[in-house]
Amino acid sequence: MRYLPLTDTDRAAMLETIGAPDINALFSDVPQEARLDGPIHDLPMHASEMAVERHMRTLSKKNLAAADAPFFLGAGAYRHHVPASVDHIIQRGEFLTAYTPYQPEIAQGTLQMLFEFQSQVARLYGCAVANASMYDGSTACWEAITMAGRVTKKARAVLSCGLHPHYVEVARTMAKFTGDAIVSAAPDLDAGCAEDALIAEIDDETSCVVVQYPDILGRIPDIRKIAAALEGSKALLIVVNTEPVALGALEAPGNLGADIVVGEGQAIGVGLQFGGPYLGLFAVTNQKLVRQMPGRLCGETVDADGKRGFVLTLSTREQHIRREKATSNICTNSGLCALAFSVHMTLLGGEGLERLAMENHRLACIAADRLVEISGVSVLNDVFFNEFTVVLDRDAREVVRVLAEKGVLAGVSLGRLFPAEDALANGLLVAVTETTSEEDIETMATALEEILA
Repeated sequence: MRYLPLTDTDRAAMLETIGAPDINALFSDVPQEARLDGPIHDLPMHASEMAVERHMRTLSKKNLAAADAPFFLGAGAYRHHVPASVDHIIQRGEFLTAYTPYQPEIAQGTLQMLFEFQSQVARLYGCAVANASMYDGSTACWEAITMAGRVTKKARAVLSCGLHPHYVEVARTMAKFTGDAIVSAAPDLDAGCAEDALIAEIDDETSCVVVQYPDILGRIPDIRKIAAALEGSKALLIVVNTEPVALGALEAPGNLGADIVVGEGQAIGVGLQFGGPYLGLFAVTNQKLVRQMPGRLCGETVDADGKRGFVLTLSTREQHIRREKATSNICTNSGLCALAFSVHMTLLGGEGLERLAMENHRLACIAADRLVEISGVSVLNDVFFNEFTVVLDRDAREVVRVLAEKGVLAGVSLGRLFPAEDALANGLLVAVTETTSEEDIETMATALEEILA
């Protein structure tokens, strides 16, 4: 059922133009074992547009959407309520027509929006300067690691066991091409965050220590302790946050000793959207590090007449400067998602964000208290924000599947996040936001009781 806009004659003309004998010649660099042996098996070759639409609608009805069931999934992507006013404002024509400030002096509205966004991120993270956004949290994390390498002239990154495994994989993948050494380990099902083990890995060749806050199991590491351990060392402390709403209740990482704070901004203003696009946040506490930041910075100034204006202050990416001088090959910022984040943050305000955070935590406490009453369930965390780990008396993946059949999206099994770690198989990560009702919690608890009985 492939959409094929070109005819055989079109293809023949294009192949002749580039001097290729046939289509297969275009894939000569792909290993033979990775190629298909023909059309995709069991997939029809062609259908009308109406037939495809009907078929896709039928398939979509098999999905269990987040808004249609009790929903407890998180692990780096969170379902929060996004006010209708956010979508209304970001679709205004003024924003649609000025996607990126290629001619910054005539894109004052876009520059002001990005300046406001940067100011909000810097304040949220407790940092001095934030950039105009990155692709997503994982790539922002990698950019922070490479920035630490530039600053310290070292290439050994020590990652906390509580860092999201997908972020770890991004770092490992990128390090294949830079030669950086990545030190990491899987977490244990323990309430502690293993700060001492992390500190023990720091040596003279370490460029940075990367810690997630709250971590992948919902635990809250002692950032001050790790920062103190780095005193006297050249290594930078990078703090990763995947749930920005948490910072309405927790101390900002920049105030705890972090040098670089990065994270995922999707939870504010951006829906789950079937997996993207998302929004990377990036900030530093020391202004001396600004020139090593990736991406670009917008700044505030006055013009020749003394009127307030905005400028593209710093662009260290390949698109603006010589490739060998660039700090990153990032090609763009997530402009629309940054706008949605900024609009939602403006609507919330500082007090609104704090109230939202406290409501998340209140509901999460109710969920943890209810689940721990069930025979065969224990809660791992001593402290948490809106996400915590429960340990079941059996493989959590099987339980999640059965709960989904009962119409409950119960959380993310650690076996899915760490498929090679059998010791984590019984762990289930449960996230609770303001979109979760107390009735949802009771529905999940009742269903879980039936399964574990």
